[in-house]
Amino acid sequence: MVSAAEQMAANTSWAALGKATDLRNRILFTLGLLIVYRLGTFIPVPGIDGAALREFMEGAAAGIGGILSMFTGGALGRMGIFALGIMPYISASIIVQLLASMVPALEQLKKEGEQGRKKINQYTRYGTVFLATLQSYGLAVSLEAGDLATDPGMFFRASTMITLVGGTMFLMWLGEQITARGVGNGISLIIFVGIIAEVPAALAQFFSQGRSGAISPAVIIGVMLMVVVTIGFVVFMERALRKIHIQYPRRQVGMKVYDGGSSHLPVKVNPSGVIPAIFASSLLLLPVTISTFSGNQTGPVMSTVMAYFGPGQPLYLAFFVAMIVFFAYFYTFNVSFKPDDVAENLKNQNGFVPGIRPGKKTAEYLEYVVNRVLVLGSGYLALVCLLPEILRSQLAIPFYFGGTSVLIVVSVTMDTIQQVQSHLLAHQYEGLIEKSQLSGKGRRRKKKGPSRR
Repeated sequence: MVSAAEQMAANTSWAALGKATDLRNRILFTLGLLIVYRLGTFIPVPGIDGAALREFMEGAAAGIGGILSMFTGGALGRMGIFALGIMPYISASIIVQLLASMVPALEQLKKEGEQGRKKINQYTRYGTVFLATLQSYGLAVSLEAGDLATDPGMFFRASTMITLVGGTMFLMWLGEQITARGVGNGISLIIFVGIIAEVPAALAQFFSQGRSGAISPAVIIGVMLMVVVTIGFVVFMERALRKIHIQYPRRQVGMKVYDGGSSHLPVKVNPSGVIPAIFASSLLLLPVTISTFSGNQTGPVMSTVMAYFGPGQPLYLAFFVAMIVFFAYFYTFNVSFKPDDVAENLKNQNGFVPGIRPGKKTAEYLEYVVNRVLVLGSGYLALVCLLPEILRSQLAIPFYFGGTSVLIVVSVTMDTIQQVQSHLLAHQYEGLIEKSQLSGKGRRRKKKGPSRR
């Protein structure tokens, strides 16, 4: 059954969007910062041999290099100042959240409200600088090993590290500004725009190989159908809910007695959204990035790592699935759905699950339900992300709009649309309240006093 809020959201139009000044300003602000991000992907890192880089990326685009370039919005393929993308920030967030669940001092900060959250964000920024420095150094050394630097040496390494770390920190700032003053999650939108920007080039390359006969028409049709089915499956699973019945007892307020009501506590099949896929991808892309640019001059350690954890290898796929399942559970119980907090809120509102005692028993029941739901949710995430990896490695299909990309694009699109609808609903409610207040003042003005005899 459609709720009143969903009915009002369905009735929104472009006219309503034009009247919502605050929402329009937020959308324009978001688009402006995303344009700045796209322009930054075309600014090259100093000291790169452009001709050698283009020749190298033309060969690497047929492999994992195409995926890396897509996740960074093409900045890695052009070796732009945003070549590291936002992945160091995501990796730092993973580490800080893991430590916050294990270190008592950080766990106490999480309970201190806004001040604790600011402190944790500060630690995340420090971790971003540290990880970006390590990754930029590894990338600079790999560029030298691949003969892609015009003047290799310490000056080239230092300039590359400063440029790449500065680009990552600027991207982090852009994402925070979009989240605070724009529409949608800034970090997710940056990744979303990077993927969307590279899709036309990937499609053109895919169809050109079909015209040349390298790929049969049946494979092209099969891939297109797979993408459409995957999109439909992702939309269905992202909207799927497990409703927990909540009962409210009869209560007395003053001299009035209010009957008890009932409602539902919605639990999404995938409460963590696209975060597990992004986290798992960020952990797997770093060694691949270094090995891609260093070519055949990798050390014995990196060669061993890539032999077992290279794209399409069994250990790579197993590690990818394990990370997705782990982060699905970890992010759900630590960020998106905390059973203890939900049970405490229900207890404060005099709500209870029928047959379950409020408090600790309710928290245990909610944890039991979410655990069972997450078996399906994490399995769905792993399936969507893993199926294109297997097809690409087994059938050698050079098409990079895979499961992770589809999942990110669809999830971010749905989340952004929901936020836009929320702003429109708030604007409509504000208009209704203003009209009711004005009509109330008008009625009070028209009220006449008692007539004199």
